[in-house]
Amino acid sequence: MESPAEKSVRFLSQVPAGQTVRLVRIAGGHGLTLRLAGMGLVPNVPLEVLRNDSRGQIIVQVKNTKIVLGRGMSEKLEVAPL
Repeated sequence: MESPAEKSVRFLSQVPAGQTVRLVRIAGGHGLTLRLAGMGLVPNVPLEVLRNDSRGQIIVQVKNTKIVLGRGMSEKLEVAPL
């Protein structure tokens, strides 16, 4: 049985602008994980979604850095509410 925290996990592409979430897991290979880690996207880091209009790129803020992610990449990032 899933815990309430596991039920609230969703992909970054599903999070509306204005919400802050934490990165739970990267559902991708080693190369993608390393690439995202180089941008500061590592598990448990808070992400503020600045732009997500359900098509095109997603803009998030990690610490003091804005990062633009493609829709495909954002669909591999599992996030949960803070």
